[in-house]
Amino acid sequence: ITMAYHRHHGLQTRIMRIFNTYGTRMRLDDGRVLPAFIGQSLRNEALTVFGDGSQTRSFCYVDDLLEGAYRLMQSDEVFPTNIGNPTEMTILEFAQRVQESLGVEREIVFHDLPTDDPKVRQPDITKANGLLDWSPQIELAEGLKLTIPFFRDRVSADTN
Repeated sequence: ITMAYHRHHGLQTRIMRIFNTYGTRMRLDDGRVLPAFIGQSLRNEALTVFGDGSQTRSFCYVDDLLEGAYRLMQSDEVFPTNIGNPTEMTILEFAQRVQESLGVEREIVFHDLPTDDPKVRQPDITKANGLLDWSPQIELAEGLKLTIPFFRDRVSADTN
């Protein structure tokens, strides 16, 4: 639809494909793996992994996403551009990274993988890198360090 409006009405448009963005102000119950793992860890619960945990994901800190969005909006590019972090890891590796960041160790429980869950979710950001001179700058460890206090406050408020 966006391209149709661009072509038919001459509307200036940009199409950005985002991939697993995270950071402060996320809801604990939004269904995404990062708030789920952090929330479960902070509440001393087992971490819920769907499937065997071998599916891969990549995680982009919100500040990196916003910089990519800004650069895309300043460009003349009207075709889809991927904005995300191409560094992927398995869900099990991610669970371990979250626990390490929190200094905890929790049980992991496995549930059936939903049929529509992709095995891999990793952006190719070659276009964004070349066209926008953009790539993510914040590593997962740093992003978690920035994000965890927000969730810690939310979990603490929910339990009081």
